[in-house]
Amino acid sequence: MPHPKITGLDELATVVERARAGGRRVVHCHGVFDVLHIGHVRHFEEAKKLGDILVVTLTPDRFVNKGVGRPAFTESLRAEFLASLACIDYVAVNKWPTAVDTIRLIRPDVFAKGSEFKNLQDTIGHVSQEAEAVRAVGGEVAFTEDVVFSSSGLINQYMNQYPDHVREYLAEFAGRWPAETVLAPLKAAAGLKVLVVGETIIDEYAYCEAIGKSGKEPVLATRYMSTDKFGGGVLACANHASSFADKVDVFTMLGEGMDEEPFVRSVLKSNVTPYFVEKKDSPTIVKKRFVEKYLSQKMFEVYKINDDALDERADADLCDRLRALLPNYDVVIVADYGHGMLTRNAIGVLSRHARFLAVNTQSNAGNHGFNMISKYPRADYVCLAQREVALETRTLHLTPDEMVRHVSDRLHCPKVMMTRGSNGTLYYTAPGGYHRAPAFATKVVDRVGAGDAVLCVTSLAVAAGVPADVVPLLGNVVGAEAVQILGNQRSIERIPLYRHIECLLKVHQTTKPQPAPQQFKLAG
Repeated sequence: MPHPKITGLDELATVVERARAGGRRVVHCHGVFDVLHIGHVRHFEEAKKLGDILVVTLTPDRFVNKGVGRPAFTESLRAEFLASLACIDYVAVNKWPTAVDTIRLIRPDVFAKGSEFKNLQDTIGHVSQEAEAVRAVGGEVAFTEDVVFSSSGLINQYMNQYPDHVREYLAEFAGRWPAETVLAPLKAAAGLKVLVVGETIIDEYAYCEAIGKSGKEPVLATRYMSTDKFGGGVLACANHASSFADKVDVFTMLGEGMDEEPFVRSVLKSNVTPYFVEKKDSPTIVKKRFVEKYLSQKMFEVYKINDDALDERADADLCDRLRALLPNYDVVIVADYGHGMLTRNAIGVLSRHARFLAVNTQSNAGNHGFNMISKYPRADYVCLAQREVALETRTLHLTPDEMVRHVSDRLHCPKVMMTRGSNGTLYYTAPGGYHRAPAFATKVVDRVGAGDAVLCVTSLAVAAGVPADVVPLLGNVVGAEAVQILGNQRSIERIPLYRHIECLLKVHQTTKPQPAPQQFKLAG
């Protein structure tokens, strides 16, 4: 049975309106309140003294951006715990990621925060936005002064889900790098002009229910249930990049008759501008995966594709358009899926004219062993999976350090990232700098698209001058978020990623970090 203090947000707004009409002063607190502790209790007790009624709203599960495994407790359990405190009169689960819209809805007289937020400055900017919202509705911001604890710190100490080697890495990293130093150059990437180049891939997930072995053949029989359709390939890359850079364009190829253009435009974010070329006698690439619904287990894939090489005229037209576009961008990210769009001539144009060139050459079932990074005569940054690097080296007997060094030397590429799945990432900076980070993923929903996400976000970070030590950590945080997304259902978003990084460093910080020099500049 629901606790009588727990109410919906709209109902809470009505309660507050009536209370204020009756001359009662309403105090509002907001937060995640994941692991309640004495600091929270004292905060609520002090807040209640500022008025007649204390209402508390909490962040819903879907917007808790404190890293994998958070929140530790569901929104319903958090609400129930809050409602059990005598000093709190009403509790509601928020509808939005922050309290800004909530404040506008319920219009409190006082918005109470803990003393740790007193300077109204935070890396993401939510606290200052909340303060502006309070003042806009005629309220005031107040700060409670009492014992301060950290839910994140308590979770790290008593409920940490990471193995020892990951905790040791994060503690050492947090001791050297303040969150603001880590995030500052990544935020500066907003000013970069970005072009993403590569094939459009439509990802379809056909969900089925296994019903048993066929009566006449030794095959599994399934019942079709539904289909999801996502923008994959370079479309997903552009959407990832568009959360971090204000201007993102995408140059891609569609099938004859531009058959999927309406869908492609519908899945691109509003700040992404597409440029299309058409491939005659070909469909837009579709990769359809048949998935057993109960366990989300992929059974097999069907490709709708024509990966024949472009004819001479189409190749020349594509190269002409690239030459015209490339001078307009600070960063060019190439997601080369090896399906025929990027010919030798196109690669030459990209290598000669891109100001900052970041490349991934994906190894997949349609091109295994044929789509190698060495076909690019030049790149400023390369991001590859370990199996893709191994194919390039053509040997099983090199160490990971030797593998990335081989790629760097062969391409004369100064920066090479190798993603290693559960073994984390290895980032090489010539001439001899090796930087490592362990994997942070604790749950894997789907690996499709994770490499694209890491490529795009780390490319912008490297171009913006993120310190070398930070790049592999950033790649692993992005990867940990990406593998929890089904297909390309959604993209990596800037604010949740910042919160994830902040939380990782906060909960593992054992010594006060020493500010590192901010020596970063935008590409170009």
